[in-house]
Amino acid sequence: MSDQPRDRLGRPIHDLRISVTDSCNFRCPYCMPAEVFGDDYLFLRKEELLTFEEIARTARIFASVGVVKLRITGGEPLLRPWLPDLVRMLRAIEGIEDIALITNGLLLEKMAEPLRSAGLGRLTVSLDSLRPQTFAKLSGRGHRLEQVLAAIEGAHAAGFGRIKINTVVERGVNDDEVVDFVAHFRGSGDIVRFIEYMDVGTLNGWSRSRVVPSKELVERIEKVYPLEQAEANYAGEVARRYRLRDGSGEIGFISSISEPFCGACSRARLSADGKLYTCLFARAGHDLMTLLRSGATDGEIEQTIRSIWSSRADRYSEERLSALKNQKVEMFRIGG
Repeated sequence: MSDQPRDRLGRPIHDLRISVTDSCNFRCPYCMPAEVFGDDYLFLRKEELLTFEEIARTARIFASVGVVKLRITGGEPLLRPWLPDLVRMLRAIEGIEDIALITNGLLLEKMAEPLRSAGLGRLTVSLDSLRPQTFAKLSGRGHRLEQVLAAIEGAHAAGFGRIKINTVVERGVNDDEVVDFVAHFRGSGDIVRFIEYMDVGTLNGWSRSRVVPSKELVERIEKVYPLEQAEANYAGEVARRYRLRDGSGEIGFISSISEPFCGACSRARLSADGKLYTCLFARAGHDLMTLLRSGATDGEIEQTIRSIWSSRADRYSEERLSALKNQKVEMFRIGG
């Protein structure tokens, strides 16, 4: 696209992550710690959420400025009723090449087939432990690991091929399970992606001492399963790819702390209440809901998006030491 907007660092916009709800049925400590977000926490009301029609309209406008990939997030997106209807609407948008969804998997088993039939292309499941007790503790709600593992198998049966498994690694919590994850998923076709524990938001008590650098994880895994690095699938891919030398699988490493990748970031984020964020670590968003509900034309909204993106200079992960004390949006509001 010849007139595709680029930000102040020359980065185009290719990906839009769409949060459909801020609600979640987990209370993961790195995102929505239970001691802060108790049973009486008030999430957004229905009228405060973008409707599916508003989401689809916004996605169409983003497609007109260069977005080709959409990812549906939350909160937990499967808590949003009638979600397959939204997938059908997004699938019909000209120029969109890929639609993915990230979920904690708790509701996936019954939703996999409807989502696949609606046109959802890919799935990512967040899974931070393969030990039932640790999983129950990290979920913040005592949920059962077996339910999520069964849902992954059910998703394959519904027609989803290679599923990505996202594992946030925290020292002293689950870092000793890394080799177990490789062993469990090798031969399955699924891809485990180990994510360095990040300082998203301001409520998760993040400490650099609990970060396990990806380089250390590679060294641990290679002692059991020799690895070889693989080329990126596309420019700006966030995970560094490795293959098991015996051909039994692929793993990835998302290293926002030890190896920031801001320079190739082409992702925008739309929150459930209609705010546009240009970085996972942003302090504030830009209100698109008011434009959508006040009679603005598609052209006017497009010009607003172009202006926001053209002014973008975010590179938080590269500036982390100087920016660490800044107030940041909480992850459950805009997805991972």
